[in-house]
Amino acid sequence: MLSIVILLITLALIFDFINGFHDAANSIATVVSTRVLSPGIAVIWAAFFNFIAAFGGGVKVANTMGTGVIHFDLLKSQGTSVILSAIFASLLGAIVWNLLTWWWGLPSSSSHALAGGLIGGTLPALGVGGLVLDGIGKIALFIVLSPLLGMVLGTGMMILTTWIVHRRSPMQVDRWFRRLQLVSSGIFSYSHGTNDAQKTMGIIAVILYGTLWKDRPFGVPFWVILICHAAIGLGTAFGGWRIVRTMGHSLTKLQPIGGFCAETGGGVTILFVSRLGIPVSTTHTITGAIVGVGATRGARAVRWGVARRIVWAWILTIPATAAVAAGVFVLTRMIVEML
Repeated sequence: MLSIVILLITLALIFDFINGFHDAANSIATVVSTRVLSPGIAVIWAAFFNFIAAFGGGVKVANTMGTGVIHFDLLKSQGTSVILSAIFASLLGAIVWNLLTWWWGLPSSSSHALAGGLIGGTLPALGVGGLVLDGIGKIALFIVLSPLLGMVLGTGMMILTTWIVHRRSPMQVDRWFRRLQLVSSGIFSYSHGTNDAQKTMGIIAVILYGTLWKDRPFGVPFWVILICHAAIGLGTAFGGWRIVRTMGHSLTKLQPIGGFCAETGGGVTILFVSRLGIPVSTTHTITGAIVGVGATRGARAVRWGVARRIVWAWILTIPATAAVAAGVFVLTRMIVEML
């Protein structure tokens, strides 16, 4: 069993790496599109802040992902084999969706892909009774709320900062916000690491406390925190360039002042929600903030056709990953029973 547990933890870290790779666009698209940093420097900058979030991000989101989407104790009561099959199916469903949306260049949510995977991987084993409906409801609610919050903060900051600097020359404003955008991109990358790395921590905790440590109370060891932040940081360092183009150029055209407002608004939103222990989509949040900033120049400044494609990806993420995970779980159980 130990070897299977190690393989599953490795698969979870592969998902974490792909999460960073897929969501690198969230952290660097604005700072690259405004030409404040080159792509190579931007991903290293973002990866650094992804990793240092390990020392201050907490584990509330990890606990929610581990015990707030599925009834962990009920799943554990089904036996080690069922737990391993469910988590394998969950991770595979999330990985497949992330890779597909990366290939299509769509900014979809790794958070909701993993939540959908957990739902699909658990339903065949436990039925609806195995799901924590309140927890799933909160995640679903923030599919709507997180981009709205990002949009409101991004818009508000853009209006406020534009008013503050309206008497300054465009050259001065550009110079100031090129420097400030280094700070704002760091804030957003830190918030991304805080929320997203914790989702993988929750999955690894389910693996450990459902198998090897089933007699111990559920928790997240510090070494799990470190390896999850290292994996997501490494994935960010490799970057998902297809999505960078969509986020940084296709939605709207950004100047350094707009990039600063979008990153700060999105980052503050994610940090606030993370403190509540809610797994939120960094993709949804920064997209809302970018749209909010762009809309301050008028509705025509935003390419709404691109925005609609992104929203459809958001809507489909949970049901698509749940369907893949459910299929993988059923197939896995059939193979196990034949052996």
